Amino acid sequence: MTYNNQYLTLRERIMKLLMESREPLSVDEIAAILGLSPRDKHLVYDALTHIAKTIKRRSGGKLELVMIPPTCKKCGYVFKDLKKPRKPSRCPRCKSERINPPLFKIISK
Repeated sequence: MTYNNQYLTLRERIMKLLMESREPLSVDEIAAILGLSPRDKHLVYDALTHIAKTIKRRSGGKLELVMIPPTCKKCGYVFKDLKKPRKPSRCPRCKSERINPPLFKIISK
């Protein structure tokens, strides 16, 4: 399946990708599949914030963008209280910088 359709916006391409994906995807994986530069990860994070609202409104509450929160690879700390989707730079418990990124998927309620 191609996700680089020139007629779709970035948000539409990300929504299509997340709906058709079997597994939750990280922002790095989304950017790679869509052919974006690794420097454009902030665009994907911004788009995900808007997609969460759009998908809920368009589906009448039947679909939802879910985020599997980032976790520390060293101590297992789960970053569950994030206000915005992002990859934290450091673990507050052990100060490790080895963090698993958040994963995203669109699911039916």
